[in-house]
Amino acid sequence: MKSSRKLSSMVAVSLVTLLIIVFCGAPAFGQQKFVLKFNHVLGQKEPYHQGFMNWSKAVEEKTKGGLKIEVFHSAQLGVEEDILEQIRAGAGIGQNTDSARMGNYVPGIACLNGPYFAENLAEVGKLTKAPTIKGFLDELANKHGFKVLSFSWVQGYRHFFTNKQVRNPSDLSGLRIRTPPAPIWQESIRALGATPVALAFGDMYPALQQKVMDGVELVYNNIPAGRFYEVLKYVSETHHIMLVNFEVISAKWFNTLPPGYQKILVEECDKAGIETSKLIMDKLEKEVKADLTTKRGMIVVDNVDIPAFKKAGEKAYEVLKIADVKKQIFNEIGKK
Repeated sequence: MKSSRKLSSMVAVSLVTLLIIVFCGAPAFGQQKFVLKFNHVLGQKEPYHQGFMNWSKAVEEKTKGGLKIEVFHSAQLGVEEDILEQIRAGAGIGQNTDSARMGNYVPGIACLNGPYFAENLAEVGKLTKAPTIKGFLDELANKHGFKVLSFSWVQGYRHFFTNKQVRNPSDLSGLRIRTPPAPIWQESIRALGATPVALAFGDMYPALQQKVMDGVELVYNNIPAGRFYEVLKYVSETHHIMLVNFEVISAKWFNTLPPGYQKILVEECDKAGIETSKLIMDKLEKEVKADLTTKRGMIVVDNVDIPAFKKAGEKAYEVLKIADVKKQIFNEIGKK
């Protein structure tokens, strides 16, 4: 009898111990681990790369190693368009991209990368709450397989870098300017006066060197990393596009994550994006500009006619038939 009671007590203690382990915590017992391979086309020294590393570290710490993000710079996993197709197929892979490329699937969302759409970080913050954009994001996930984790990543203002001074749209006439291969990019550059040339990021330097192209439109931080100051002389500060980036993964893969992991992945992506964007806009752009002009011999063109460029840029929205979408979103965020 005493032996039976002793055995029962031992069993009860064992069950309680097992329940404590299961419900309170030890990940060593069968915790499923997830790995997200994240690709971007930028160099290792670009601020975005460090931003992605910060995101990776925060996610790994908060999930106690349950979810890891492996960051690959310089398109090590492949070109952007190929990666996006892998994402659609459900692979555990991510890509730093933009609304221009997402516009190939949901045309209206391309607005975010149109001429003079978002013009400061405060406006980008408002855009994250716009009902029309939320609808576009749902469509991307449910219909096309793209889960946009965040678009709080702002890479800076795009300007024209050329070997000719550019002060108004007519100065761009006849110039072949590199753009990414997406309709909003192509039509924006065409509307602003240049001839767009679709080319991969990594092919720009040799194309400029061989004079296949006459210039590029990029953010300041791209210039030193790509050594474009060696083949280009002038920067015309048109501010024609505030480069809002999207961090995209597979909606199918995202849905396999535990809800807690999903929350951490999204929140930490947004947090790292806001911090990186502020660093770029408040500090790094100024530092890079100073370096390019004082040490690299580049010349900033003065008296750029911004109103003329803004007016010319409207044509891009009209050609792509998204002018009404732009107007609707502006109404939602209170912008005229």
